[in-house]
Amino acid sequence: MPPMQLQDILFGQGFGARRVCAGLVQQGRVSVAGAACIDPLAEFEPEGLHLRVEGLEGRTGLREGGLDWVCHLSALIMLNKPAGYECSQKPSAWPSVYTLLPLPLRQRPAQGKKGATAGVQAVGRLDQDTTGLLLLTDDGQLIHKLASPRHKVSKVYEVGLKHPVPSPAEASFVQRLLDGVVLDDDPHPVRAAACELLTPQHLRLTLTDGKYHQVKRMVAAVGNRVETLHRSRIGALQLPDDLAPGQWRWLEVADRALLGL
Repeated sequence: MPPMQLQDILFGQGFGARRVCAGLVQQGRVSVAGAACIDPLAEFEPEGLHLRVEGLEGRTGLREGGLDWVCHLSALIMLNKPAGYECSQKPSAWPSVYTLLPLPLRQRPAQGKKGATAGVQAVGRLDQDTTGLLLLTDDGQLIHKLASPRHKVSKVYEVGLKHPVPSPAEASFVQRLLDGVVLDDDPHPVRAAACELLTPQHLRLTLTDGKYHQVKRMVAAVGNRVETLHRSRIGALQLPDDLAPGQWRWLEVADRALLGL
């Protein structure tokens, strides 16, 4: 195969659009064969190329008899999910959140990576009307570590309430969520790990598990209703202010450290 520009090699590996890949190179975040390269137009033989991108290392390759990339670098990205998208590959009524991602990320092959799945998958789901921080990866073991209630990775939600909580009831409202409420499919109380009423209609709720419609059902159990729901943080990783709804970003080494990775 003839030499290819470095930005095209990264694009084929699923690191984003070509302009994103060019930016990664120009910012000094890519090393080739152990040496830093800041020229996105530099050409290399793509087969078996040793890459280091954002602290991740691997070798590129090609599927036998085709031009589909075999990538040995696990993908981990964050997406600011907008409202009106389903976290499903086969949505029922709304567009799929995966349509917001470039094709190489959606079709990353799983060859050669234990526990990996084909293409990136959402780490847990957000309802179509829920916005905010969504992690996606093609590493099945990583999905389990971040999503399983056993590992108690915290998720912080900003909740807009339909009915204002009157001042005399604020303390009891918060305490009921901390003490636990019973949902209709579980006889055991479901508790918030942390809870703070910032205004009469703005609740900040922290959970370490992820039951179906959990926030909405917990709020309903204490006599109110969720009007808006936004996930602002996973673990110590905060949704960046400069990541607009619908945009995604490759997690950097510092981001991974905030997740304990």
